[in-house]
Amino acid sequence: MSGLSPLALPGAAVIGGGPAGLIAAEILRGAGVEVDLFDAMGSVGRKFLVAGKGGLNLTHAEPFAPFAARYREREEAVAAWLRRFDADALRAWARDQGVDTFVGSSGRVFPNDRKAAPLLRGWVRRLREEGVRFHVQHRWTGWTAEGALHFDTPLGPREVRAGATLLALGGGSWPQLGSDAGWVPWLEAAGIEVAPLQPANCGFDIGWSAHFAERHAGAPLKPVVLHWTDGSGQARQLQGECVVTATGIEGSAIYAIGADLREGIARDGGTDLQLDLVPGRDIDRLQRDLARPRGKRSLSEHLRRAAGLDPVRIGLLREVGGADALHDPARIAVLLKRLPLRLRRPRPMDEAISTAGGVRLEALDAGLMARRRPGVFCAGEMLDWEAPTGGYLLTACFASGIVAAEGMLAFLKQPRTPAEPVSEHAVPPALG
Repeated sequence: MSGLSPLALPGAAVIGGGPAGLIAAEILRGAGVEVDLFDAMGSVGRKFLVAGKGGLNLTHAEPFAPFAARYREREEAVAAWLRRFDADALRAWARDQGVDTFVGSSGRVFPNDRKAAPLLRGWVRRLREEGVRFHVQHRWTGWTAEGALHFDTPLGPREVRAGATLLALGGGSWPQLGSDAGWVPWLEAAGIEVAPLQPANCGFDIGWSAHFAERHAGAPLKPVVLHWTDGSGQARQLQGECVVTATGIEGSAIYAIGADLREGIARDGGTDLQLDLVPGRDIDRLQRDLARPRGKRSLSEHLRRAAGLDPVRIGLLREVGGADALHDPARIAVLLKRLPLRLRRPRPMDEAISTAGGVRLEALDAGLMARRRPGVFCAGEMLDWEAPTGGYLLTACFASGIVAAEGMLAFLKQPRTPAEPVSEHAVPPALG
């Protein structure tokens, strides 16, 4: 895939078996580098598998410019990675793995079978056949005083030296799958600056009444239009889908604007979001329709017939406006077009799909090598960038893994005292 000729280079250690680590191992091994991949869990790619349970969203068919803009403050840096490996390249890579893809109605790209497991199994098998050595149940715990990589394993501590090291350890979400942010103190101790980790692509707490939460948690709201104010004070809106939860609200539309919401809460102690619950119906029409006599119909039936409201929307009217509002057609129409919600806090990081924060890109060079730790590279979600769901997360993980691997190759080619390859005797074969 890399197109590079095999080279006799010192060995490389890749720590982390998610997409960034696996694609880096593929590039390195394709260039002739001896590669040992370490993962704290009993198998690699666990978060990748879980992310694909509802249908593996590999990437997005959006044009390059709006695609890159999804990375907000890190647009310029991530765009540089994407110019090396973009959405089309990821689809071509999947096709080379024997997995064809299709573009869904929302522009999201999925494997034809929508499954993650066949892709991951085939990928790992091919990497093994190509000579990548896998070592599971190896939890990295920093460096020794002599600069060796230190691992905790079921057979005791192990020290490993490599010509170059890639850290692809994930963020702080889904700790049960290995992304537990345990690496943060080790990097900070090495002088590598880390931005505080925060939940991203997560739900937000509102504080529903027990009655509303019991009746409506899990109910979808689609379509709705979200209205909010971004960090620069500009009024924004977005149509999409979300879900009522027991504590508040979540879903793809919320994830898409989650950074603005999170920053508003951090700045003001809370932030306001308004929902248009009936896109396509203007307020004048709503008022006319709702003012029609309802006869013997119940109020709920009248609201359903006059405004197309389902139980969760009626419940939201009661929850936010109070029971009296349901008898005032003008008030109902205003609430339906701009239902005000006060978001109190994001959900905890271990519930989030991904995290914001991580290794600051300013602490790395263009090849993603740590300026304070030559020979150590970082990639994937542990870097300080974020993006909404929709294939943007995976694409940037793949792209950063490739950029880091190519940075490692450049580093390994530099003239220096021969570095020690990964020592086979340092790794218990029974755990590999």
